[in-house]
Amino acid sequence: MSTVTRPRQRPPLPTPPRPRTLTHWDPEDAEFWARSGARIARRNLVHSVLTEHIGFAVWSLWSVLVLFLGPEYGIDAAGKFTLTALPTALGAALRLPYAAAVARFGGRNWTVCSALLLLVPTVLAGLLLRPGVSYGTLLAVACLAGVGGGNFASSMANINAFYPRRLKGWALGVNAGGGNLGVPVVQLAGLLVLATAGAGHPRLLPLVCVPLIVLAALAAAWRMDNLAVPRGERGALRAVAAQPHGWALCALYLGTFGSFIGFGFAFGQVLQVQFPDRFDTPVKAACLTFLGPLLGSLARPVGGRMADRWGGARVTLWTFAGMAAGAGTVLAASRAGSLALFLVGFVALFLLSGLGNGSTYKMIPAVCHARARAGAAGGHLGAEAAARAERTARSHATALIGLAGAVGAAGGVLVNLAFREVFRTSHGGDAAYAAFLLVYALCAALTWALYARPAAAERLPGV
Repeated sequence: MSTVTRPRQRPPLPTPPRPRTLTHWDPEDAEFWARSGARIARRNLVHSVLTEHIGFAVWSLWSVLVLFLGPEYGIDAAGKFTLTALPTALGAALRLPYAAAVARFGGRNWTVCSALLLLVPTVLAGLLLRPGVSYGTLLAVACLAGVGGGNFASSMANINAFYPRRLKGWALGVNAGGGNLGVPVVQLAGLLVLATAGAGHPRLLPLVCVPLIVLAALAAAWRMDNLAVPRGERGALRAVAAQPHGWALCALYLGTFGSFIGFGFAFGQVLQVQFPDRFDTPVKAACLTFLGPLLGSLARPVGGRMADRWGGARVTLWTFAGMAAGAGTVLAASRAGSLALFLVGFVALFLLSGLGNGSTYKMIPAVCHARARAGAAGGHLGAEAAARAERTARSHATALIGLAGAVGAAGGVLVNLAFREVFRTSHGGDAAYAAFLLVYALCAALTWALYARPAAAERLPGV
């Protein structure tokens, strides 16, 4: 009896691991984008939003923690404004090196590293925040929370490279808006702690962030990608810093994002100092603190989408005109002692600053692209030189996003310092509100002169 020998089945070959660095990436190629580019970009966007969201929560942590600091800590209103200004300042300073780190280390790699750095300020706050701690220690711990502000620049620079020009306003708006939501989320979490555990347990809030940070870092390591960056594009930051348009766009972003983050950090303190009879407990202030940042964050992708449709310059001009009116409303309400009108004006400022954040960031790649296209046409460049100019425009846009993010965050420092000085020397913030109105009027004039008037729109089409 013969035995039938069956052929041995070979085990299936293991699936090759997904490459961590994508050597070919051309989102402007419609076929490539439809085949695989959109899916990859969307995956990176999701995890970028997640890590940036937690970064914003850590960055704005002290806007909530100062509400827990009762008389037993011995800190006056001016001292509390300093505690909220320091993380804003460090976040602004870190945005330049964070944006450059994407090109040097890769978007995925740096997202993981920057997420893990968030553990430092959260763990320290969870361990050290208690009555009897020195004010100097609190200043140092609060300052370290600024690492959360740096995440924004690297996240935006990374996502900018993943999306085609026609979708940049939406993609950058979603990325930034999802990150900005970390501000109202941590404020709502602070309200929950105040309402349940009470003002005597501020350390619960930073300790809740610790496992979320670890999970975000692991998810980024598992699902995100690096993009190969040509070495010649790594000096783009120096190049954009030498361009007048770069600093003009930074000024516009200072007016929008500086307002959003500055008001977001200071709003709870402003309510308590401006209307002490109505907000005599931290819980009462926290009940309203989150509303403005929430609306501003949700408005940011809307501003990006509006800019994709009608042009970033036009939407930014409307935004600053509206913000000037909002600041005028706040000033009038402050003089009249009207809490309802005061809240209406401030909510309008938050909402409009969110719209302006999205439209201004749409303008950055649009200006860089228009200048590259004008240079190629004016210099009669060939196809290869024109393609090289387009690559330079993309790298300049990425670098300018980091520079504008740093300058915009510095605006948040100025807002907190302005409040600190006016409330230290007077019983109201009228001088600060008048200064904000003037700044918004100047930003509207700058937008009109350089980008929105017909002659400027013809010189820089698509902006």
